[in-house]
Amino acid sequence: MILKQIYIKGFRNYKEAMINFEKNTLIIGANDIGKTNLIYALRLLLDRSFNDYALELKETDYYAFEDTNEVVITAYFESVTDECIVARLGQYVSDDGRMVIQYTSKRDGAKSEYLFRCGRTDSKDDLKDLDSPYYRKYLNIKYIGSKRDLWNYINKSKNSLLERAKLERPSRDVENDDKLYEEIGKRLKFVDENIPGLTYVKNATNVINTELDKLSIHNREQKIIFDTDYTDIDRMISNVSIASKHKDRRMIIGGDGRINQIYLSLWASLNQPSEFSDEVSIICIEEPEAYLHPHQQRELATYLGQKLEGQVMLTSHSPFIASEFTPNSIIRLYKTKKGNTKAASNGCSKIISDGFEDFGYRMSVIPAEAFYSDFAILVEGPSELMFYKTLAKQLDVNLDRLNVSVLSVEGVGFKTYVEILNALNIDWVLRTDNDILKIPKQDGFRFAGIERGLSFMDITWQVEDEDEKTIEKFKPLIHGFKDKEDISDKVRQAANELRKVLAKYNVLIADVDLETDLYQSPLQDSLQKYYGSEKEEEVVAQMKDKKAMNMYDYLKKKKSDLKQLRGDSIAEPLMIAKRFIEHRYGAY
Repeated sequence: MILKQIYIKGFRNYKEAMINFEKNTLIIGANDIGKTNLIYALRLLLDRSFNDYALELKETDYYAFEDTNEVVITAYFESVTDECIVARLGQYVSDDGRMVIQYTSKRDGAKSEYLFRCGRTDSKDDLKDLDSPYYRKYLNIKYIGSKRDLWNYINKSKNSLLERAKLERPSRDVENDDKLYEEIGKRLKFVDENIPGLTYVKNATNVINTELDKLSIHNREQKIIFDTDYTDIDRMISNVSIASKHKDRRMIIGGDGRINQIYLSLWASLNQPSEFSDEVSIICIEEPEAYLHPHQQRELATYLGQKLEGQVMLTSHSPFIASEFTPNSIIRLYKTKKGNTKAASNGCSKIISDGFEDFGYRMSVIPAEAFYSDFAILVEGPSELMFYKTLAKQLDVNLDRLNVSVLSVEGVGFKTYVEILNALNIDWVLRTDNDILKIPKQDGFRFAGIERGLSFMDITWQVEDEDEKTIEKFKPLIHGFKDKEDISDKVRQAANELRKVLAKYNVLIADVDLETDLYQSPLQDSLQKYYGSEKEEEVVAQMKDKKAMNMYDYLKKKKSDLKQLRGDSIAEPLMIAKRFIEHRYGAY
């Protein structure tokens, strides 16, 4: 069975949201966006460690931004065929294997009351009241929080692992273990009997007994000794500690990353269903990547997906873990203008997956970064990428603090990125060259850059009627003109009018291209000195030769000159991003 959807209304920062899940699901989003609150909503339904006190919501659990007196959390399950569920909850399972479980909480002043319901559908007539969430014994969530006491859990759980391994031994191993157990017991008894015979141990015990005799005349017949108590072999085995070993030498276990790996592998081993399991558990782990470097983060994502059976949910801030998930298995949470939390494309969605067709089965780390951004600046290639990241620093636009990504679409194209960002509800601005290209197999040219920009309008915005009319009027004029070197004023006016419309929708068309626009900007003097020429065509030609390397060398030596671009149209993508974040989240 699988948890397919959850509906949340009136809970913490969720005003109302329907969120889809897959078998393996990654939940991502900014800090304080509601990842833990989403998991907590699931735990209210399914965590059997929650007692009555935990199930009674506090005032702060109700929706934060408007007055509300009711919380509704509804889980929708599909493919409910597991015998342990059907045998106990069969009356609530539909013929096609669907089941709904609902938690509601209503408050009257400071008092709140909760109720659980279960049914084949979410209709009021079908949902039946439950006296208690008894189903959690058979259908539950197993949860690891982001704040975990690593060593305490390891020491507490190792005995469970030893006991499980002991029960699962074949009879031949039991016989061999019994013989070794007896031999160890004899040797431990020898140790226990002979350690007190060491002279310094004797002398130490004599000092204690002499002092005790001075304190009291009672119990003088009892003598104090140092006792190793190793004859209790079971206690000794239960006190074994986890250590690291290399070439027969014991070593201190590495840092927190290694300990976190031990924690998760031990937890995964102890929480695997066996043939004797009489429950279905959804595994939920928050921020599994803690303390791990990127390669280990990717390995961990793969390990958890393969090791843990059943449905698994992770929350993470790691693009390296995100790159190991199929795009339609990712839930991106974001904040609306009113402050409440939503899931882009209602969570796991084929809409997101369709946008990634050009990337193959999995994302690379670069597009994975987009999942974690609040705004994206799309540029054509690596030279533009370097330029805008450097320009941002020179203009004091802190991209990381704003949570803005600059993404190069080279080799993929703007359309793919636009579709992905739209599906993720991530706002964006793009800048593309004002290319003029020959029309294949025709005697004419077209403004290819402007036509490229116009192609995004159909998949992106609700275009205002007046702008629709402008596009309809001028679009035919920029396609099919005869001479690229002698463009009529009428065609140029049409191109400029269309550029103005596109700019309203964050599609910025260069005057010519980045290199030419830079030469015609306040950087002209800097570029002439750097390239040793006052001729535009020579400077631009040098800039376009090995573009990325040329841009790198120039920025390395002349980056401070970029301050001159403050207020120039070339810097507009950065300013649009900055204004958007400040408007949505407040000035920084």
